[in-house]
Amino acid sequence: MKLHVIDWIIILALLLICFMPALFFGKRAGKNTSEFFASGRSVPWWLAGLSMVATTFSSDTPNWVTQQVRQYGVAGNWQWWAFVLTGVSTVFFFARLWRRSGVMTDLEFYELRYSGKAASVVRGFRAVYLGLFFNCFIMGMVTLAACKIANILFGMPPWQTILICGALNVVFAAHSGLWGVLVIDMVQFFIKMTAVIAAAYFSLKAVAHQTGVGESASAGLQKLVSTLGSQQVNFKDGQPVLSAIDGHGQPILDILPNFSMWELALMIFIVPIAIGWWANWYPGAEPGGGSYIAQRMLASKSEKDSLGGTLFFNLAHYVLRPWPWIIT
Repeated sequence: MKLHVIDWIIILALLLICFMPALFFGKRAGKNTSEFFASGRSVPWWLAGLSMVATTFSSDTPNWVTQQVRQYGVAGNWQWWAFVLTGVSTVFFFARLWRRSGVMTDLEFYELRYSGKAASVVRGFRAVYLGLFFNCFIMGMVTLAACKIANILFGMPPWQTILICGALNVVFAAHSGLWGVLVIDMVQFFIKMTAVIAAAYFSLKAVAHQTGVGESASAGLQKLVSTLGSQQVNFKDGQPVLSAIDGHGQPILDILPNFSMWELALMIFIVPIAIGWWANWYPGAEPGGGSYIAQRMLASKSEKDSLGGTLFFNLAHYVLRPWPWIIT
């Protein structure tokens, strides 16, 4: 892909907009550990909520959702929609309690909830396991997506992407603390939402143009719905395939899985809704919220703000944000 001067101007402008908060909040973050790790416990609900949504919106997320929709139809999203159960429980049962605990990180809570040497061992084990292994695995996934995107846009090899992005993020986070992270999350949320809505819009215009039904996005959406309304997902040799509707498969546009297709129902609905929602560790998904979701609840300026931010996150995460990805 060849980038023009205007493209580079936009890229540099967005980088400046994103990283300027680091300079502004660096001095404040350096005051004490509470300011660095918990923003002085003065974050309003809307900033905490926007940051939660942006933090769970990585470079790989839209690509993964579009892949599931292509393979399994809209119902394929139940692999992660099932976690709305834990999200709602976090809002109404745990958000206020996180803020009330007064701890600075979610791992610190173990030594508040339990006591003695055993509590320290659990905290240390979780710190090493989640920080050194699990989160490195997550960073590996999102970095792989970033490497693929950078290779297409800029022709950069993976090592350059890792070096540049890694250095930017480490310097930024170390200098600005949680305040800078929250503000850059907010800025990036609006940038990313603009991008995915634009992708859906121009995709629909392309559908309308290529199928000869007009030039508008609404005409493309009507064509998309009418075309996919006659197709379904079937399984052949254990793999999902698209075919014309014959009454045996899962219509692509159906939101709930077809329980007569046991493979599909088991994989994308029954296991997530019965086991995954409470058994998985993933911030914002496991009961109570953890890691970076808990960090934003702990940084909220009141219990009410903690609840409000988490409620906004769940509404945006499950109800509003996925649809541009699904359409695309």
